[in-house]
Amino acid sequence: MSSPAPRRLPFRLQETGLIFVILVLGAFIAGFGGTVRQPRLEAGPDGNPQRVFTTSADGERVAVFEEKNKFLNARNLSQLAKDTSFIAIMAVGATFVIISGGIDLSVGAIFALASVIGAITFRHFGPEGPAAGSQMAGVLAGSAACLGTATLCGLANGLMITGLKVHPFIITLGTMAIYRGIAFIITNGQSIGAFPEAFRNIVLWGSSTGLSLVPLFTMLLAGVAGTVYLVRLAAGRRIYAIGGNELASRYSGIRVERVKLSVYVYSGLTAGIAALLSLGYYGAATSGDGQGYELNVIAAAVVGGASLSGGKGTALGALLGALIIQMISAGIVILDINQNYSQIIVGAVVIIAVLLERLNQLLARKKKHDSPGPRPG
Repeated sequence: MSSPAPRRLPFRLQETGLIFVILVLGAFIAGFGGTVRQPRLEAGPDGNPQRVFTTSADGERVAVFEEKNKFLNARNLSQLAKDTSFIAIMAVGATFVIISGGIDLSVGAIFALASVIGAITFRHFGPEGPAAGSQMAGVLAGSAACLGTATLCGLANGLMITGLKVHPFIITLGTMAIYRGIAFIITNGQSIGAFPEAFRNIVLWGSSTGLSLVPLFTMLLAGVAGTVYLVRLAAGRRIYAIGGNELASRYSGIRVERVKLSVYVYSGLTAGIAALLSLGYYGAATSGDGQGYELNVIAAAVVGGASLSGGKGTALGALLGALIIQMISAGIVILDINQNYSQIIVGAVVIIAVLLERLNQLLARKKKHDSPGPRPG
């Protein structure tokens, strides 16, 4: 009689572990980060936060300040949520690529080129442009230009990878330079701004605490859509199949090239969505936008559980990984650590995540090898 199969836990240990790391990291930063003096804010008649003033002994009007934790305060948490949203949205697309067994080093450059093309279009409809009176047309045209450029860049990556049969590391390393070079030539290294107010009002819509809700909601929507696609749809399962065993996937009838092409399109699209939100938040774009984003995006996907050997990863893990990466970056500032160490720390985190994944694979393989077979009946 064979031994009963082990019961599977009703939750994913990977995501649970990431949440635990976030809580521990947050407690550490809050505990050792100290406090900061900030103006006291209260909701005004229009619902927006306003500074609180009092009258001194000599009749002067002075602002009221209060001590707040450097990490656990509304301003810092709002900034953390906004910064995380840009990286997390791109990390969802990068996770698709990594699950399939590929890599995309050009996401930062796609972000920059999409930002520049979108900014040029928005400026055409802005207060200084020739079509200044067409606010909503400008919103639609600029959004389409930004998202379309990013999607086409992702499509170009996928076509070259599948058509030329060249490793994606080489192709995306080359397009990283090409896309950013095009962005620099178009702008001549100058900043592009003066967008329609209607567009910025949409992106900057938020709560009374200053939290921009549109980037946050978009990040959550990207995570939910990515999870549904990967887990519930057959197309998502094919991505896992190719990353796990490409040869077996070919023999089973999966159109490998088509699936690989799709994941680079998704990666480009998510970079375009992040670029569009960045345009609305900052109100300008330069060819240097997104510099170094490829490291943070890939780091977020890997820390979130995506295996660089393919076949493993989740959209939720990408969101949590992006939060961990941004918490580390924020913690470096809050703890007064030299910011020159930021890239070193993030790179070390990526290496540690890969080593832990490798160790987990070895332990799983050893456990499978040592487990006794079924007993004879």
